[in-house]
Amino acid sequence: MSSGKVPRARTVRSRLAVVLAVLAALLVPGVGAAPQAAAAGPAFRFVDVPVAPGVVLKANVFVPAGADAAHRAPVVVLPASWSMPQIEYVVQAKQLAENGYIALSYTARGFWLSGGEIGVAGPDDVADVSRMIDWALANTPADPARIGTVGVSYGAGLGLLAAGHDPRIKTVAALSGWADLVDSIYAGQTQHIQSAAGLAVAGYVTGRPSDEFGQFLVDFLTTANVPELIAWANVRSPATYLDRINANGPAVMLANAWGDSIFPPNQLAEFYEKLTVPKRLEFRPGDHATPEIPGLAGLPNDTWANTRAWLDHHLKGVDNGIDRQPPVQIKPRIEGGYEGYADWADLTGSRLNLRLGDNGWSRTGPLAPSAGTGWTTPIGTNIDSGANGGVIFLTNLVEEYLRIPPMVSVPLLPRAVAAVWQSDRLASESLVRGTTSLHVTVNPSASAGTFVAYLYDVDSLGVGKLVTHMPYTFFGKQAGRPFAADLDLLATVYDVPAGHRLALVIDTVDPLYIEQNPAFSTLAFGSPSADPSWISVPLR
Repeated sequence: MSSGKVPRARTVRSRLAVVLAVLAALLVPGVGAAPQAAAAGPAFRFVDVPVAPGVVLKANVFVPAGADAAHRAPVVVLPASWSMPQIEYVVQAKQLAENGYIALSYTARGFWLSGGEIGVAGPDDVADVSRMIDWALANTPADPARIGTVGVSYGAGLGLLAAGHDPRIKTVAALSGWADLVDSIYAGQTQHIQSAAGLAVAGYVTGRPSDEFGQFLVDFLTTANVPELIAWANVRSPATYLDRINANGPAVMLANAWGDSIFPPNQLAEFYEKLTVPKRLEFRPGDHATPEIPGLAGLPNDTWANTRAWLDHHLKGVDNGIDRQPPVQIKPRIEGGYEGYADWADLTGSRLNLRLGDNGWSRTGPLAPSAGTGWTTPIGTNIDSGANGGVIFLTNLVEEYLRIPPMVSVPLLPRAVAAVWQSDRLASESLVRGTTSLHVTVNPSASAGTFVAYLYDVDSLGVGKLVTHMPYTFFGKQAGRPFAADLDLLATVYDVPAGHRLALVIDTVDPLYIEQNPAFSTLAFGSPSADPSWISVPLR
């Protein structure tokens, strides 16, 4: 008996198929039971869907009781998340079927038992969504006029991309997805190493990455071929196809977490504002996909409840009132209930504009500028000051469930490697809503470098709770020649109590990102009179 790769792979796949079948039997009452018992509820079966020569995608389908050629049902296609098999959605798919939907879930190309290679939402992956629709129309009593997609993470992005290519899709619910892949992996021209590494490891463990994916990782980690990297990511960005999505007219629901460390919120808000179709935007506390995970396990869940209401209204015509709610629904990070707004821009009613060095926004500690110079003492690079955005998943999970954001002692931050500015005490509670902007002049000792800006809520003991942050990387600058840097920090909703201060901290190292500071380089920050530095904090 040969012990080569092919038999071994077949053995692994056979065992996984058994595991999936057992899980389905446990999670879906009636699977494997007598036909008489199964007839009362939705019918369930595993299916193989050929999508290209030699490429078969593994799927499962629920068909509601009573659906037939004379009584066609709306169909929802659910592409699985990155590194997840199609059984991921079995609980939610069953609920959809019990509510009259045909629910077709599938494992994306290149993962687990599905054929092909991982293309990272490339053209073949997007076309696969349409091929699954074709299969549903040919093999189930699906209504061709009522087609939707629902997905988490990778599945969310695939659904949005498909909506720009297939006009048959009438409704999309994209949960913890992305709009701009460039912004996701390279915001502030800075590589997001923890998120990219996590996705890469998961991809290689659970699937078969394509050569193109491998080249992307090399380019990403080395900052080689940046124009090619950006072009590759643009092809995989729903924002690239915004005009097509608007022209096709699907109703689009977007739901993400404030602390999503893979797909940060700014890109989704910008994408939402440019949509001209029926639309809804939801942001909640948490990290990537953490708001949706309880619902995948069958627990009560706001995201999935709203998703079903969105589908019911736009695919079944149910007058459930979701179209009359304010379409932007947000939940503050630490405490408080949902707030509704007519548009994203309505979150911000005013802005707290503070000039670095002004009264009420004073520099603290030994880095206060020399009289008349307007410049901080240069800070050293390549050493973490202690101010950072945390660890993907873990940090924001702690905040989501324990209401504890990342914290530092602002007075104890080492001023040799961190520049710190601090406001006067706030006379009243400040409700931060939206995107904080920073404009600052930088004097580098090298042509390339990275810094990270953090905004903290500081209490009377000097303990700072992280409100928001953003990295910034520069290349091709002249050493010793100042330049102005503009960056938008991550959008957020955070309530700063009266009597607290705001603190701006800038350092050069954060475990979330790859920094580009040469050894022994320094950065100084200033506010020239001709071009003052400032920070603008959005308030409700």
